[in-house]
Amino acid sequence: MKKILVIQTASIGDVILTTPVIEALHHSFPDASIDILVKSGMEGLFRSHPFLHEILVWNKKNKKLQNFLRILCKTRKTKYDAVINVQRFALTGILTSLSGSKVRIGFSKNPFSIFFTQSILHIIKKGMHETERNLMLTEPLTGPSKEKPRLYPIATDTAKTAGYKSGIYYTISPASLWFTKQYPAEKWIEFISYIPHSCKVYFLGSSEDATLCENIIRQSGHPGCISLAGKLGFLESASLMKDARMNFTNDSAPMHLASAVNAPVTVIYCSTVPEFGFGPLSDESRIVEIKDPLSCRPCGLHGYRSCPEKHFRCATDIDVDQLASGL
Repeated sequence: MKKILVIQTASIGDVILTTPVIEALHHSFPDASIDILVKSGMEGLFRSHPFLHEILVWNKKNKKLQNFLRILCKTRKTKYDAVINVQRFALTGILTSLSGSKVRIGFSKNPFSIFFTQSILHIIKKGMHETERNLMLTEPLTGPSKEKPRLYPIATDTAKTAGYKSGIYYTISPASLWFTKQYPAEKWIEFISYIPHSCKVYFLGSSEDATLCENIIRQSGHPGCISLAGKLGFLESASLMKDARMNFTNDSAPMHLASAVNAPVTVIYCSTVPEFGFGPLSDESRIVEIKDPLSCRPCGLHGYRSCPEKHFRCATDIDVDQLASGL
């Protein structure tokens, strides 16, 4: 194999969970030119990645189909020896099918998998992590692999966060794209009261999360809290998380950032459960969830905009003492 394309145009967590595919391909084909296709906004994850030759970026927000055709033309012109499609949606299936590659591997859930040379079952079952499911795609080429997510912050990422790393510090990533995955703000405020005032607490997230972070900080009254939401890139956040005493997150993208640099992490599961296979993979990782079972939990594979049962007990019944034990 001389030229390989990996496709994953979903959101940040899914892209990070695709990185074991890159690792496995590089270890089996160290001289191959490996490219990855991601949606715009995700390219920052792979800045100066040592095993990637080119990052292809698909802008889905503006002129989506026109940009898709541009990517398709480039893909066919490159003449990849293999295309590994981790995404399960139709357009990436079309791209894979029309890539011109002799080896086209993807999941059977993709509507165009009939045109792949190999299609792999994607099954959500207890005990199997999403990274294991993704690595099944490379197995026909590399054999079995147990690679973990891996990102590569570089010197500039470390330099930007170096000033925050004096003394003991924690990070909190309180936001989620989905309400039912998000530990309530009032619970975060209560939890912060357990953290000694001598410690720093850095709040991480996107610029859209800044208001939530600032409100929690203001109401907590903790003198060591600082919001960095929207101020750090993906790899800069990962660099900061790597040296934290502990990182506290929801079942969301920051958990996967922590896994990708083997940072200590405590993950709160509200409406979802780790048995779905999207849990933390850091050597030091803790899972926090409601102690007593709820008949309505889990209510789905992904989150919801509001609690279907209107009580949200899967979050509100999680005692902050469970988090504090990880301090």
